[in-house]
Amino acid sequence: MTETTPGERSAVIIEDDPEIADLIAVVLTQAGFRTHIAADGVRGLELIQEWEPMLTTLDVNLPGIDGFEVVRRIRSFSATYVIMLSARRDEIDTLMGLNSGADDYLAKPFRPRELRARVEAMIRRRELEQLNAAGHPADSAEESDGNDWLHHNGLRLHPEMRLVELDGEPVELTRTEFDLLSAVMQRSRRVITKDELAAFARNDMHSYVVEADRRSIESHIANLRRKLSDSVTKPRFIETVRGVGYRLAKAQN
Repeated sequence: MTETTPGERSAVIIEDDPEIADLIAVVLTQAGFRTHIAADGVRGLELIQEWEPMLTTLDVNLPGIDGFEVVRRIRSFSATYVIMLSARRDEIDTLMGLNSGADDYLAKPFRPRELRARVEAMIRRRELEQLNAAGHPADSAEESDGNDWLHHNGLRLHPEMRLVELDGEPVELTRTEFDLLSAVMQRSRRVITKDELAAFARNDMHSYVVEADRRSIESHIANLRRKLSDSVTKPRFIETVRGVGYRLAKAQN
């Protein structure tokens, strides 16, 4: 562990296997992070509150409270980017992790290069968000209410300010949910595949997409629909194109 102060590029590693924790620390250090390691969820939550990390890696099988409960507690106070790591490979475990509030899910044993690639994609997304925010300063939505907003059936989204409103009320989305909704709205009635959405979410259109990534997209879209109260059978916003991907639902009069 390297000493750091809140606000720097830091990461919290919550992992009870010392060898895996050390491996993750090496990968993250190479990516420019200063790391803080916790062997259980309670200590991990304390470190997140103390250091306000950009990134948190989280094992599912922890002593005491498990990783699913830990990420739910994280989401009550922190927007840290959470990558869940688990030996569980079943689809239901991936969905549970994402539904609990994780941003990404990686099965063990993982390849260090794959973890590094996902972390670097997260960094690029964050830097792009900061660049967009710096280039479009505004104190409120009303100050930038021209063509910057995307509109559809009472839903509106501002890509640069990262704001979403439904029927005039703000909607709280995770980073990934926002990015996926933005991609679907920008594509309009043209179909966007799950592979394209997975690559878009990583901000890397040349990344290799596996089945777990597609299931992750399905879970994020399900969460989006829940937050937007959108029906699967009679969609107002996101329409499923079976076997392919998604597109914006038809405009309502």
